[in-house]
Amino acid sequence: MLRLLLVLVLSLATSLSFAEDPPTGNSLIQQGSSPLSIPAITLSTDADGQQEYSVSLQILLIMTALSFIPAFVMLMTSFTRIIIVFSILRQALGLQQTPSNQILVGLALFLTMFIMAPVFDRINSDALQPYLNEEIVAQEALTRAEGPIRDFMLAQTRESDLELFVRLSKRTDLAGVEDVPLTILVPAFVTSELKTAFQIGFMIFIPFLIIDMVVASILMAMGMMMLSPLIISLPFKIMLFVLVDGWALIMGTLAASFGTL
Repeated sequence: MLRLLLVLVLSLATSLSFAEDPPTGNSLIQQGSSPLSIPAITLSTDADGQQEYSVSLQILLIMTALSFIPAFVMLMTSFTRIIIVFSILRQALGLQQTPSNQILVGLALFLTMFIMAPVFDRINSDALQPYLNEEIVAQEALTRAEGPIRDFMLAQTRESDLELFVRLSKRTDLAGVEDVPLTILVPAFVTSELKTAFQIGFMIFIPFLIIDMVVASILMAMGMMMLSPLIISLPFKIMLFVLVDGWALIMGTLAASFGTL
């Protein structure tokens, strides 16, 4: 599915690059010389001289493949670790809706773009630009584009998780990590990311948990059992987070944890 998505995206990019040439007669808009190229727009003229444009199968496939982009962003980049850490941080602070889910997702997306920038730059220079310049064919572009993504995921995947999914797949023809297919590498990478995110979340929870325990003990000693400790501890946790410049510390630590910068 990932290869199909990449083929369609690359084909659309090539189609759009050649769409600026004006059509001649009742012909198809030229798409270049790629063997995988499909005309993006069909121009037809009726008997009364009116021209009509019809969207081809390529555009329909592109629109269908776009639905898999969220899964690609969430499961093959740094997004999973970041959004889980942000969610745990919000729970540790005792804030149920602040920051909102939209803000956390947006912040996680832009931080993901920042962390993945070196990987995307390699894909653009090694695969996309040569393909758009017709220096390589689509299959070669796919192979080159897969390399940086594989290197990133392998660098973040634990050997134990990779061995687990290799064993579950019952593959005996894999000589090394470079032979591991994406169908095995992606779930191993996601498993490692979940484990790492929860480890970071545990470390984040500890100082705020101590504040909750201290406040609860003081309230019980004062006999104020009807007063919720969360209400009293919330200002102290926010103050602590602000004093240590928590957002910069969390995002800086997350970015540095991937080691791609």
